[in-house]
Amino acid sequence: MIEARGLSMRYGAVTALADATFEAKKGEVVGLLGPNGAGKTTTMRILTTFQIPSAGSATVAGFDIVAHPLEVRRRIGYLPESLPLYLSMEVRECLRFVGRARGLRGRELKERVDWVVAKCGLERMFRTPALQLSKGYRQRTALAQALVHDPDVVILDEPTTGLDPHQILEIRALIKELAAERCIVLSTHILQEAEALADRLLVMSRGRIVGKGTPDELRAKTGVRPRVRVHVAGDRAGEAAGALGALPQADAVTVLEARDGAALLEIEEAADGLLAAAGAWAKEAALTVRELSRREGGLQDVFMALTSSDWTRESAPAITPGAATAGDGANTDEVAA
Repeated sequence: MIEARGLSMRYGAVTALADATFEAKKGEVVGLLGPNGAGKTTTMRILTTFQIPSAGSATVAGFDIVAHPLEVRRRIGYLPESLPLYLSMEVRECLRFVGRARGLRGRELKERVDWVVAKCGLERMFRTPALQLSKGYRQRTALAQALVHDPDVVILDEPTTGLDPHQILEIRALIKELAAERCIVLSTHILQEAEALADRLLVMSRGRIVGKGTPDELRAKTGVRPRVRVHVAGDRAGEAAGALGALPQADAVTVLEARDGAALLEIEEAADGLLAAAGAWAKEAALTVRELSRREGGLQDVFMALTSSDWTRESAPAITPGAATAGDGANTDEVAA
């Protein structure tokens, strides 16, 4: 549904996006993840034809974004970061206005408005002017207008901003439902949201895509390994860091807390069996085990590995206008600079 090749955006000497190559298919949610200024919004504005790229090309639903922008716009629903609402209009007026602008009429218009109102939880606010809505309900209304025409491709810039926890869960469920028959691209700063929603991730930093793939693929590519958390108490708790770090299954040990005859540590797993080995040492040392748990490498660890200054400096070649970077071409799941 979306295919981008070497997209770049330059403003004079400033490069906002450099050689972005990726795909997004029907039936999946692709998450754009990155710090502020990483190039996420620029990528979305190019895909939605708000901006013409300085270099590269992209197609959305089979249409070139530069050659056929109107055809692209007919097939996308877009929720930008700044909400596109007419504040003097009631929610119902806004949705009907956007629906008619999208070519909907009569029964079809009514059915689509009724559907988005129900799905976005806007029944209570249907006759309320947008000016009087809370930030959360404005966000819901803007999402509803992006969906009213039943688009093939949905592009969402921070879709849960301003929502309370219950609303966030509802919107996440809606996004997953929509993805069954559509292609969805969303940006977020929230790592938990990216892991909960995205089938694949594009991690961006300094205008470049520095990682592509599923969360598990990115863990493997960045070398982020499982960690074992150990919390012990007793006379020999002070020995825990040295003893556990010396285990053959252990790598780096981080002491999170050490006081009052207790120690809380996190150990990077170098080989299988660390959990059992740590438990066996604690038993042999006659320590009270308050916690002994294992977790897979978190998305936060992956994110930090990919977007740290050292990673970007070492793995990303200098930006050269029009030059291809590693990861361009048919294999879009490789880590790209």
